[in-house]
Formats: sequence, C-alpha cells, structure tokens
Amino acid sequence: MNSKLPWFSPSSFPLYLAPMAGVSDKIFRQLCKERGADVLVTEFVSSEGVFRRNERTREYLDFDECERPIGVQLFGGNAEHMAEAAKHVVDWVRPDFIDLNFGCPVNKVVAKNGGSALLKDCPTLAAVAQAVVRAVAPLPVTAKIRIGWDTDSINAPRVARILEDTGILAVAVHGRTRDQGYSGAADWGVIGEVVEAVSIPVVGNGDLTSGPVVAKRRAETGISGAMIGRAAMSSPWIFSQVKHYFLTGEHLVSPGLAEKWALIQRHCQLAVQEWGCEDQAIRSMRARLMAYSKGFPNSKMLREKFQHVATLAQIDEIAWQHMAPQEAAI
Repeated sequence: MNSKLPWFSPSSFPLYLAPMAGVSDKIFRQLCKERGADVLVTEFVSSEGVFRRNERTREYLDFDECERPIGVQLFGGNAEHMAEAAKHVVDWVRPDFIDLNFGCPVNKVVAKNGGSALLKDCPTLAAVAQAVVRAVAPLPVTAKIRIGWDTDSINAPRVARILEDTGILAVAVHGRTRDQGYSGAADWGVIGEVVEAVSIPVVGNGDLTSGPVVAKRRAETGISGAMIGRAAMSSPWIFSQVKHYFLTGEHLVSPGLAEKWALIQRHCQLAVQEWGCEDQAIRSMRARLMAYSKGFPNSKMLREKFQHVATLAQIDEIAWQHMAPQEAAI
C-alpha cells in the first residue's frame, strides 16, 4: 500500500472524478461521492490567484469533510508562485493532496504558460513540480498530464518519469494531445507506455463510459485507477455502475426517469442554497442541465426548455411534464 496515497493498494482500484472547470464544484463532487466516486479533485485553481490571496479564487478551494480524500488542483508556470500558493492552500483548507495541472488545453491557461503548455517545456515543468513537492512536504503531490502537445510531440512517458523523479507520487494521464482538445479518440496505448515507464500509480483518463470499458482498459494497460470526467456529467451514477461491474461482471442499469429527475431537482435545490439567489443559481445550472438531458426522452425539446429556466418552480414543472407521459404509459 502507498502510505501517503492509501487509496492505492494491490486490492483497490480507485475511481476519480476528474476536475472539470465549471462542473466539479462542491455540490457535484458530493453527488458523485454518494454514487461511488472514491477520490475527488477540485476545479483547477490559479496559483497566481492564490498567491495574491484573491478572495474569489479562494472560494474554489471550499470543500466539506465528507468529500475526503480530496485534492486541490493548481495550475501555473511560475515555480516560486506555485510553491507559495500550494503552501497557502495547505494552511487554508488542509486537503489530502495537491494536484498539479499539466494537461489543461484551454487557450487562456496555455497562454500563461500553464496547463499543457508545460509539456513543451520539461525543465519548467520539473522546476514547478519539485518546488511544490518541497513546499508542502510531507503532504503528497500528484499531477495530471496529457500524452503530449500534438501528435508530433507525444512525450507522456518521459514527462511521467520526470515527474516521478521530482517526487510526484501519482500521475493521471488523459489519452489525448493538447491539439486534440476533447475530439478524436483517447490513445490508451500511450497510457500503457506510461504505466511501463514509471513505478508510481498511473490513473487512466479518456473515453471511460461504462464498467466494461474501464475493465478493458485496466486489463490492457495495468493502470492503478480510473478518472472519469465527461461521462459523469450526464451520468453521475457511472461510478456505482463501474464498481458493480467489477464485483459481479454484470451491467447495472441506469436509474429510472423518476430517480434521474429527483437528482436534477436536488442538484438545483442545493445550488440555490449555495448561491443564496434562486435566479443566479438556476441560470448557472443551465449548462449542467443540458448535460443531464443526454439520453432523456424528447431530449431536444428538454434542452430548449432548459435554455430559459430561471426558477425551481420551472424545474419542477418541466420534470412533471416530462415524467407524466412516461407514467401514463406504465
């Protein structure tokens, strides 16, 4: 067993909820935790914002004890500022680990030499990782990377070895290049090469949509855990489905329509409580509601309604309208 990351052991296979900007906030993390996610990571947080003690940035660090084990993910390209920011985070919220984002493909992050930009600058990547590891020791530090900047510069095995040498204790690998963004297929062959290249746990990420898919990728590559992102956005119960498949070899059917709507309504209610303003909270939920609608009956019509929703009463009305025909058919 890894004493600093105890969720990794020969008999365990942890399921991570991927950190996703605008998605994996405290409410959604807890909904996924209830449904089987083992390890949580915050939305990525700007090290510069933390370094300057920006109050809005600090809000992204908020989590509840029920979410443990949880890591705070930082991004940035300045080793000194990253180290100081990591120390502030540890002092403020005491996470179980710090996670370093070397994978984000978004232009505004890459332009500041953050995220996947550092895949092209291994000396700076190493300096950042080493500085953070030293700054927060003995708290464990992990990292997330992509397989490379583009198809001509796939270097994930080398990057993972560099990170291991700096004291990073686990690495999550998204099987796409920065250039791909979220298009095309994840390259699990490269993820397997990373597993072979290092002795630390490797968490695989990319196109994990069901228990059989996760089991297949685990068998093919020898990953120590799986990180699920976009599939969880529309189906937070995927974690329990994966665990059920691992235990029984059988597919656990998705919740019924009524249970799905109950989850949506609860998510919206919790958002209103968190925001303290119903209109702003529900408007902020529109993109999340779009994701939930995937696979629902009459999903196109549902998305059109979600584009204009602004109150809990409207959510309840839409739920009743879309469940009533199903109930009448039973």
